[in-house]
Amino acid sequence: MIVIGLTGNIACGKSLISKMLQELGARVIDADKVAHQLMAPHTETWKRIVAEFGEGILTPENNIDRVKLGSIVFTDSEALAKLENIIHPGVSDYVEQAIREGGAPAIVIEAIKLIEAGLHKRCDSVWVVTCRREQQIQRLMRDRHMSRQAALVRLRAQSAPKEKIKFADVVIDNSGTPEYVWEQVKREWERLFAKQAAEGTD
Repeated sequence: MIVIGLTGNIACGKSLISKMLQELGARVIDADKVAHQLMAPHTETWKRIVAEFGEGILTPENNIDRVKLGSIVFTDSEALAKLENIIHPGVSDYVEQAIREGGAPAIVIEAIKLIEAGLHKRCDSVWVVTCRREQQIQRLMRDRHMSRQAALVRLRAQSAPKEKIKFADVVIDNSGTPEYVWEQVKREWERLFAKQAAEGTD
């Protein structure tokens, strides 16, 4: 089994690539969805986040309002680091369990903070998705109904793409058509399994 780490900055299109990898037979672990599960009301993670950021981030149903929380952490790097230190260990534990379970020729860990959380160390191949900055802004405005200013705040809160690319075994350019992206994904998938076969690994 091969473990692929899939990362890239916000709105670069990681979800599109993960769907393509699923079509090729991979099992995808979405770290953002895992984090959302960990933040369910009255879990240990929920308690720690509320203790750190206050009950003002809660909805009337006691769910963590991710928009309110985001408005705090995406303008304060120290607050963001505190949140990540609360969430990352639980996500890492979930990923380790998924790797042990296997069940597919490849496990894909889709995580915007793959490298920052140290999850890339568990991967056989790190894939970084890129696109043009203006495309990121337009996608955030279209898909998440953000203002241009809010989109820029999100982008500025993240490390530069080149910092992720330093760790990349594969860079997928998602600035073109879906067909163009699909060809890249298929080529790299086939190359990865050909390498595995040549090395005689499981």
